[in-house]
Amino acid sequence: MDKIKIDDNGRLYPMPMTVVGATVKGQPNYLAVAWVCRVNATPPMLGVALGKGHHTNKGIREHKEFSVNVPGTDLIKAVDYVGLVSGEKVDKSKVFESFYGQLKHAPMIRRCPLTMECKVINTVDLPADEFFIGEIVGVYTEERYLTDGKPDIRKMKPFTLTMPDNGYWGMGELLGTAWAIGKDFKP
Repeated sequence: MDKIKIDDNGRLYPMPMTVVGATVKGQPNYLAVAWVCRVNATPPMLGVALGKGHHTNKGIREHKEFSVNVPGTDLIKAVDYVGLVSGEKVDKSKVFESFYGQLKHAPMIRRCPLTMECKVINTVDLPADEFFIGEIVGVYTEERYLTDGKPDIRKMKPFTLTMPDNGYWGMGELLGTAWAIGKDFKP
């Protein structure tokens, strides 16, 4: 079949749903974010793209710290809520119970199965967004989300976002092991 052009605005399918946390005006602020990715192996770094108008950006720029929290499906409504309302107009500090690791201005969400605190290494100014690159300085979870000492996606129950349909999706079945399943492939 022939490929047809459908759009100029391509998106990845799916995108991991996260909540970015920062201290803004002395209190925790949270924002639902799907534009997040790993950008470096050693030292470990994450990148998050946030629209320039977001309230959260102010705290990240001021303190050079942020958190990336991976919520489970049990938090889907609260996650959607912190993406719908602005911290400029609504106090989001009580939506989640916060805790802190090494960094004083990277609030993390206690109920999220996996949380990471990051210190800003670089900020890339894009036409509509700011791309914050942060070095991960701490990763936190609970024993109940681990199998053999490693985070277990089946126990964490993260969810993803698809655009432009704006759908939240749960995770599916394990299909194979990366860097192993293709060893028998013959082109």
